[in-house]
Amino acid sequence: MEIVGGIAQVAAALWILNVWILRFNKETEYRGGDAKNMVEEFTNYGFPSKAVYIIGAVKITLALVLISGFWIDSVTRPAAAGLALIMLGAIGMHMRVGDRPKKAMPAMSVFSLSTIALIIG
Repeated sequence: MEIVGGIAQVAAALWILNVWILRFNKETEYRGGDAKNMVEEFTNYGFPSKAVYIIGAVKITLALVLISGFWIDSVTRPAAAGLALIMLGAIGMHMRVGDRPKKAMPAMSVFSLSTIALIIG
């Protein structure tokens, strides 16, 4: 079971880093509403422009802490819990703007991976 928790831990972290660093300004079919990039997506959700950078910094930090959890056990569960909580918010934002469930699938996936890392990690 530890292996499953570790895989979930690294998968959640890498997924977040991919989205927030490599795909930040790229159009994907999963952006909320009709957004073409992350800033537009947060605007669609009704957040001020600074919120995207604050939430992004928190998510990237939690992802890096999740990775560091392989060396510092005590940080894994708090980071996984924080990321799961934020992903619940992301799922809620997709629902708020009336997105199809498909658009929330990445958030649901990272929520699931974070929860597995929380429980098994």
